[in-house]
Amino acid sequence: MSTLKKNYLIQKRNTLNELRSNNMTLQELRFFSIYLSKINAKDISTRIVRFSLSDFKAIMELSNVKPNYIQGVTDGLLCKVVNVPDEHGGYTGFQIFKKCKVSKDDNEEWYVEIDAHDDALPLMFEFKSKYFTYQLWNALRLKSSNQLRMYEILKQYQIVGYRIIAVKDLKALLGIEESEYPQWERFRVRVLNACQQALAEHTDIKFTYEPHGKKGKGGKILNLKFTIEKNDTYKDQLTLDMFIDEQKLIETDTPLNLNDIKPDDTLELLDAGIITPKEDRLISLRDAVNDEFSIEQVNILYDIMIRDMPGLIHGNDLELYHHFMAKYNYMKEKHGKGEIRTPFGYLKSIIGKS
Repeated sequence: MSTLKKNYLIQKRNTLNELRSNNMTLQELRFFSIYLSKINAKDISTRIVRFSLSDFKAIMELSNVKPNYIQGVTDGLLCKVVNVPDEHGGYTGFQIFKKCKVSKDDNEEWYVEIDAHDDALPLMFEFKSKYFTYQLWNALRLKSSNQLRMYEILKQYQIVGYRIIAVKDLKALLGIEESEYPQWERFRVRVLNACQQALAEHTDIKFTYEPHGKKGKGGKILNLKFTIEKNDTYKDQLTLDMFIDEQKLIETDTPLNLNDIKPDDTLELLDAGIITPKEDRLISLRDAVNDEFSIEQVNILYDIMIRDMPGLIHGNDLELYHHFMAKYNYMKEKHGKGEIRTPFGYLKSIIGKS
C-alpha cells in the first residue's frame, strides 16, 4: 500500500520555473514535481521527503528495486544543478538536492529520503509573491520532458492569457540544445504540436501558437505568441497513488526492439533516454524506405553516408530524410523494371552518392 497522499498542490516560484531544465529526463522532472508537491512551501522544516523504495522505483520507472541498483539514479538527482543569473550578467550555480539516503525503517522496509540543497531553499520555500500553483495530476500523464516543461512554462502565464517568447529562449527553457531541431518544421511537429496535443488531453490548460513580430533572415521564425486557455474538456484526474500503481504494472525490463517503434513514438522515448539521437534518426530513415529494410540494414546505409557524405549527415534531418527517400525510390524504379536483383545491395552502392 502506498504511503503517499492522494492529492498534492505544487507551488513553484517563477524564478525557479524560468531556469533551464538542465537536461533532466522525464523521470527526473516528474520526481522534482512530486518533491515540490510533498513539501510545504511555507514550512522549511518539510524539506526532507521520504518515499518507500517501491514507490520511488515506480516514479523513476526502474525495473529493479535493489538499493545498489538505484544508486546511479539517486547520484543523477544529486548532480542536477541550477544556474541563477544575476544583474551583472553572471550567475550562481548550485545543486538542487544535497543528500539522498537509502535505508530501512523500523519495520525493515526500504525507503528513499531526499533533502534539498541549502542554496536551493530560497527557490522552494518561504516566498510570498511571484509564484504559480498547479495540481500534481497535471504532470503525471505527460509522456516527455518537453511536455511537462511546456505545461509549466505556459501555466505560469495562464492568468495573463498569453505568453510571447523567443524560440531560442523557449528551447533553453525546455532544455533543448541549440543544435537540436535546427529546422522549424521538425521543431513545430515534434515539439510544439506534440505538446499542444498532450496538454489538451491530459492537463487543465490548452494553447494555440503563432509567429509573432518580425522574422529573421530567410523568413526564419524568431518569436512565438502562445494563447493559453482553461481546458474544460480534460478528464481522468490522476492521483499519485493511481499513477504509482499503474507504473508498477508496467514491465520496464522488456528488451526494446527498434524495428517495432514507429516514428511518432520516438519523441517520448528519446526524451526519457530510452533511445539515442542516432536511434531516433535510424527509425525516421526506416520510415523513408517504407519499412522495407530493418534497422540493422538502415544503420549500414547510414554508416555509408557518414563515410561518403559527411556534409549531408551534419546538415538537417529533413534533407537527410529526403535524400534517403529519393535513393530508395530510384532503387524501387530500377527493381520494378527488373534491372536489379538485390534491392538492398543496389541501395548500398548508390546511397552515398549525391
